[in-house]
Amino acid sequence: MKEFTEEERTEIRSHFDYFDSDGNNEMDVDEFTRLLKTIAPEASDEEAEKGFADIDENGDGHIDFDEFLDWWGMNWSVF
Repeated sequence: MKEFTEEERTEIRSHFDYFDSDGNNEMDVDEFTRLLKTIAPEASDEEAEKGFADIDENGDGHIDFDEFLDWWGMNWSVF
């Protein structure tokens, strides 16, 4: 997993918070789908749902910031 600087973590957190539309510090599948289709417009709903399930490491039906950060570090560079 990539180690992030504090500045990078802050920037990634701002992306997470933007798509966490209800502000509960977790992403549900709809919020994640919206994020994924923003950064990968060709992604299907099925791909988003599978990706969501893969990222939701503890299986609680939500992606918390730590899970999101792990995924981001493996898949995306900071915008």
